[in-house]
This record gives sequence, structure tokens and C-alpha cells, in this order.
Amino acid sequence: MRKDNPKLTFDELYEKVCTYITKPEERKLISKAYLFAYEQHFGQKRLTGEDYIVHPLNVAYILSDINADYQTICAAILHDTIEDCDCTYEEIEKKFGKEIADLVNGVTKINKLKFTCDNEAVIANHRKILVGLSEDVRILIIKLADRLHNMRTLWILSEKKQKDKAKETLDILTPIAHRLGMNQIKSELEDLSLRYYKPDVYFSIVEKLNQTRKERDRIVNEMMEKVSDLLHKNGIEHQIKGRAKSIYSIYKKLDKGKRFSDIYDLLAMRVYVNTEQECYQALGVVHSKYRPIPKRFKDYIAMPKTNMYQSLHTTVFGLEGYLFEIQIRTYAMDEVAERGIASHWSYKEHGSNVKASMQSAMEQKLQFFREIMELKEEETNDEAFVKSVQEDVLKDTIYVFTPKGDVIELPQGSTPIDFAYRVHSGVGDTMVGALVNGNIVPLDYTLNDGDIVKINTNKNSTGPSREWIDMAFTSQAKNKIKSFYNKIDKEEYLKQGTDLLQKEVRKRKIPFGEFYSTESINKILEEFHMSDMNELHISIGNNKLTALSVVNFYTNDNRTREEILLDKVTKSEAKKIQVKNDIVVEGIDEIKVNIASCCKPIPGDDIVGYISKGNGINVHRTICPNVSDREERIIDVSWNEEVSKKYSTDIFVRANENKELLLAIISKSSSSDINIQSINTIQTDGTYMFTLNVLVDNTEKLKKFMNDLLSISSIVQVERVIN
Repeated sequence: MRKDNPKLTFDELYEKVCTYITKPEERKLISKAYLFAYEQHFGQKRLTGEDYIVHPLNVAYILSDINADYQTICAAILHDTIEDCDCTYEEIEKKFGKEIADLVNGVTKINKLKFTCDNEAVIANHRKILVGLSEDVRILIIKLADRLHNMRTLWILSEKKQKDKAKETLDILTPIAHRLGMNQIKSELEDLSLRYYKPDVYFSIVEKLNQTRKERDRIVNEMMEKVSDLLHKNGIEHQIKGRAKSIYSIYKKLDKGKRFSDIYDLLAMRVYVNTEQECYQALGVVHSKYRPIPKRFKDYIAMPKTNMYQSLHTTVFGLEGYLFEIQIRTYAMDEVAERGIASHWSYKEHGSNVKASMQSAMEQKLQFFREIMELKEEETNDEAFVKSVQEDVLKDTIYVFTPKGDVIELPQGSTPIDFAYRVHSGVGDTMVGALVNGNIVPLDYTLNDGDIVKINTNKNSTGPSREWIDMAFTSQAKNKIKSFYNKIDKEEYLKQGTDLLQKEVRKRKIPFGEFYSTESINKILEEFHMSDMNELHISIGNNKLTALSVVNFYTNDNRTREEILLDKVTKSEAKKIQVKNDIVVEGIDEIKVNIASCCKPIPGDDIVGYISKGNGINVHRTICPNVSDREERIIDVSWNEEVSKKYSTDIFVRANENKELLLAIISKSSSSDINIQSINTIQTDGTYMFTLNVLVDNTEKLKKFMNDLLSISSIVQVERVIN
């Protein structure tokens, strides 16, 4: 593991960058950037105690290891001047040009984000980092170098901050470094993160490695000599090196249940040759002497990874029965493997043919970021976007083939639907079936590495099935299917919204010519932030907007839907109910019968009759306190078997929140076929109380309605009232 260099000087950095940056004007600008940053940071100290300028110097030095171009070196030196100093974007643009200023500004935006392990923060950071860096990958590379130097000095922070920073690095930054193929930086970030996130595990692995180092070094050196002699005898010019397994990669294998003794690629070597052809020749020579393990061979030369990594991997039975992992690659492939997307910077000053080749490779690498930008356009919220990135871009991949032999990369778990939409939207939309390795498979079949996939299409197809959304694995395919149906749904929403708005206009008896006048429409569109009437109609059709609110704005009626409903309820007159035929009075046929206003019985209640003076019989609930002590005037009454009318009763409701509460209550009454005749509102400190007078068929329906009211989250009490 590398250490930071607290005594690093600009002269050391300058000497390093001059080994590959040759133009005097570019070198001069790097010196100018240092002098400017030194002046801006003068007097500032890091937590470790050294002058602050040491940090940007170390970040630039890390980037010089991957031959970063002069703009990136300048931006690395300047990367904290906007954030930590009295310096502006405009000042940097004036002194160093727009390109460098944009790089510094991009890193500044990222560094302002407060990374935490909370889901919401991680989501925001993912989006801002990934999308922002899609515009210029060098911003991301500077950020990775910035984080690497900070991780090298993480010992200065508290244990909690160490763990938070380490976890954030593993969750957010190392997967991106991996996708960019920047293996040197990725490996060091992973090892440092493990060192602080799980120190017990880290030092346990280090101790085990130290215990076996002497024996491991002996056997690796002997195996290297044997393989080297073998290649020389076959005329293959080469270099060979032992390869240290990273501590983090050992941890990942142990975490999957492997024993330390079973991690056979602890014994590893790497062979470097001049040409791609010699890679395969060297592989054949090694296999002729040492038996390979089946299924451990990987050809990443014929099928490069997305980050353009190329190499041959094989595991063989070596000396003394030990297993050895051997990687074979050209020197150019090693450049890409270690530096990733930055590996082509060193070719910038070469001829046009080399530069064109470099640009082609960069185009392939940047496909990763194009996919991210496409996902950003299709997703509507941060959480969905990050899920897409994690599933489609940062997940383990498989490589499958078209019938013509073209390689298609997909995340592990993909189906033929995902394959079809990765090839082209038109292929996915017209797909009618799929064959894998010549066999018909269902569309939810999980593809495997190396499968040959053929998609059957029909140009007369009506489009994808909505069920495919659940069958597809990638967010890209799911979004393409949703997009197909969104176009169809938009047409339906447009028709529905137009009809609803026109119906509301007619209902309010507003002349169409006045409502749809240019002046009126322009005001409506401005108020609701719509570009045209089609967008307005679609928003009404998909319930994002109501026709009522649009017409209310036109008529300058500022009442909410809740207030309009409440007005209707409170202003409506309670209906006088004739109850004679619904109440059976024992032994009496013709007598006036009234429902008592104190307890308001309804069909299903246990009732009694009270003989009043000159006003017939008043019917009470048996539990009514107003008749509990008047036995001399009580007679038996009962409900008729068939009651055709609704009866009025009162309900008390208490809630702890009033937000859209009346709307919710009225909605429940409507779905229960219960009429609210009036609402009396009482408000106290922090509590909202209502008395509802309702018309209801019977006690069974009333109980259901009261239970429905209790299901509203803000309502804490519902009771029937006896006055």
C-alpha cells in the first residue's frame, strides 16, 4: 500500500510530468497553476499539520502516474481553489481558460456534496457524480485521485468518520474506477477502505499473508523461472512478473465462504509479450507443460470487458501441486488494464492515425457514460435513476452473441427481452419470440455467459406486451417498454382530458368562445406551467391536474374542491323523513310516530316508543338516557321488516391533522353510499373535531362507514353521538 508524501515538492511533480508532457506552453501553464494555487492556499493547513498545498500536489502526482494531460494536471493543482479559497470560476477561466475552469468547477460541485451512508444522500451523490461526470470524464478521474490521497491520510480522522468515508468509497467510487478500468487506483482505494472499514479483517489477512510470504515467494520465483525458460525455448520474447493479490480481493473471496488455503490465485504471475498473436502462443506453450483447470480460462482479448480490459486468464497445476493463476497480455493491454480510460493520454502527441485509433477506443469506453445519460433522460426520480445505474451499469456482466457473432454485454440476470432492446428499440418492439443456442426459450429465460441469441421479429406486431415490464431485468428494457405504452396512453389521456375540461366548461355554463380565446388560454397555460393545450389536456386526463382547478382559475373562483364540497354539504337542507310505515307499534295502527332527535335511531338499532303529550310516539334507542327512567310511558315498537328509506344520525370524529381530511371523509361516504347532510367543524389546539349528520340505510352500513373513517391515518376517534 502506498503512503502519501507530505514532503512532495512542485519540482518533483514537474520533473515527473515533463517525462511525457513535452510542449513548453503546456509545461508553463502547469507552473503557473502551481504558483496561483500556492498563493491561494498560503497559510492554510491540513488536519495532518502540513501545508495545504501538499494535498493538490499529491493529487496531481497520482494523476501523473497515469500520464494525465496538462489540463487535468492543472485542474488537479487548482481543484480546491474555488471551494476553499477566495477565488471564482471567472478568475480561473481568465487565467487558465474555460476547459480547465470547467474541470475545477466540476470537482468543486462534487466536493460540496456531503457523502453519507444514508440512502437519500447516496442517491443524490450517485446522480450528481455520474451525470455531471458524463460531460467530461476527467472530472471523475480527478475526484478519484483526490479521494485516494485523502484515504492515504484517513488516519487523522475519528474512527466513525474513517468508517463512513471508507464505506462511501467502496459503495460509490470504487465501482466507477472499475468501470473506467483504472485498476491501480481502484485496488488501492479498496485496500485502504477495508483497512479502515473492517480493520480486524484487514489485519487478519495481512498477518496470514506475512506468515506464508516466504514459502509463497519461493514457489512463485521457481515457477516464474520455469515458465520463462519454456517461453525462451519457444522463441517468445517476454517479461514475467509475480503478481500480488490485493487484500480486498482476498477479503471478497473469504466473505463468500472460501478458506484462506483455497484461494489458489494467491500464487499468481503475469506474462507480458509484444503482440496479440504471441499471447495465444504463450498460452499454448504454458498449457503444453502445465495442465489447466477447466472453466478457469477467460479470453478477454477476443471479448474485452466494457472498460476495454484485455488479457488471457488461466489457472494451472504448477510446481509441487500448487495452483497458479497466470495472466498473459501485451504491453499495450497492460497500459489499458492499469490506467483504464486514461491510458490513451500518452498518445496525444503522436500522428493522426494513432490519434484516430485512440479516439475510437475512447468512444467505446465512453459508452458507459452514454448509457448513464440515457438512463437519466428516462428516469423521473433520483431513486429510480440510481437503481438503474446500479443494476444496468455497475452490476456483474455476461457476454452473449448475436447469430452473426457480435458481442452484446448485459448485466447478469438479463433475459431475451433485455437482449432485444439492447440491440435496438425496434427489435424489442417487434419481437415475437427468441432462440438461445438454437432452442426456443420463453422470454423470461435467464441468459448465460456465451449464449447465442436470435430474436424473431414480426413487422406487423402490435408492440411489446405490458407483462414484459416484469419479465425484463434491465431498467433500459423496462423503460423502453414503458415508453412505448406512454405514447399510446398519451393519446388516450389527451382525449379524456379534453372531454373532462369541456364537460366542466359546459357544466359552469361558460361560452366556449370565451374560455378558449387566445388571451384566456395563454393565462391558463402560464398559470399551470404548460407549453400548450395538449399538455394541459394530458395532465387532466392522467389526473395530475383537475378540470375543476382549471375552470376555477378562469372564473377566479379560488375555493378548493374540499371547500366547494363542504359548501354543498353545509348548505343542503336536511330532508324530512316520513317514518310511520317503517315503525311497527304494538296494538296501534293509526298514530303519529316521530324519530327522537336526541339519539336518532336508524334501522338495526334496538328501539322503544315513548308516548308524548299531544305529539304521538317518539322512537328512541333503548340505550338513550332520556327514556331510561320513564317506564310508565314506554311501549314496544320495532322496525318493519322492509325499510325503504335512509335515516339520519350523528357521528363524532376526532383527528390530529386537517390536511385534505374533509375530502377523504366525503370520499369514504360516497364509496359507502352514505349521504352527509351537514358537517360541524370544531378546532382546538392540535386537534380537529367534526360532527357529521349522515343519512344511512342501517346500522350495518353505519359501522362499515365508521371503520372506513378510522382507516384514514389522521383520524384517531369515531363515535356515534347521543345528545
